[in-house]
This record gives sequence, structure tokens and C-alpha cells, in this order.
Amino acid sequence: MVCLGNICRSPLAQGILESKLDENYMVDSAATSNYHIGSKPDPRSIAIAKEFGLDISNQRGRQFKVEDFDTFDYIYAMDNSNYENIIKCARNPKDISKVKLILNESHPNQNLDVPDPYYGGDSGFLDVYNLLNNACDSLAKKLKG
Repeated sequence: MVCLGNICRSPLAQGILESKLDENYMVDSAATSNYHIGSKPDPRSIAIAKEFGLDISNQRGRQFKVEDFDTFDYIYAMDNSNYENIIKCARNPKDISKVKLILNESHPNQNLDVPDPYYGGDSGFLDVYNLLNNACDSLAKKLKG
């Protein structure tokens, strides 16, 4: 799960998807920027996750690296801008084929962005949670099936 800072959207996506899968799956999150490396998720992301019974407070921000293409089968971008930034790191067509937009899981082929709630109010975090929860429901079913 990849967003710009790895403190709002991608940590939520990681926590949500982890809650829907068992320990046989490895889920992680990262940033395309280096703004928040080592930082906890935004307190508002932690709070909205907690409202739904998820604890994401132990996650720490990290930057996406080329080796992630080797580690992960799927790389989900939160929006088109981060999708393009991830693609720029790709070494070959196989790397590119792993990169997807997360909301295409719940809204196929629409290429929608998960809005960045960072500069908005608390309601934006709830909206993002709901979008990601629906997408992760679809993704979890696909992965288990």
C-alpha cells in the first residue's frame, strides 16, 4: 500500500487489509516521498482505525524502494500521482504489472484516487476509511479465492 507520506492512507489500507487476511499474507505500506520516514501514522488515522477495532499505532513510515518489486506480488497506489511515481521506479514490465490503483478493486477500471485527508477535517479520515474498507473487502476475497 503506497501513498505520498505513509502516514494517512497507506497505513489505514495496511491495517484494514491485514484485518481481513490471515498470517499467511504479508501486508506493508510505504511512501513515495521521504517526508515521514520513521514516523507513526497521523493521529487521525490511528483514531479512525481504533474506532473500527484496528490498531495501526505500531506502524512506522518508510519510503518505497525498488526492492519492493521483488518482495511483493502486488503494489497498490492510493492515487494516480503515486501510481506514476511508483512506475518511474520500475525496472521492467514485470515490475509495472504489479502496480495497481487500490480503488480499482471496488470500482473496476475507474482509476479513482483515494483523496488525501491530511489537510481536511476528521470526516475526511472516515471517508477514506470507508473507501479503503470496501476496496480491501474486494481485494481480500480475490486473494483468498
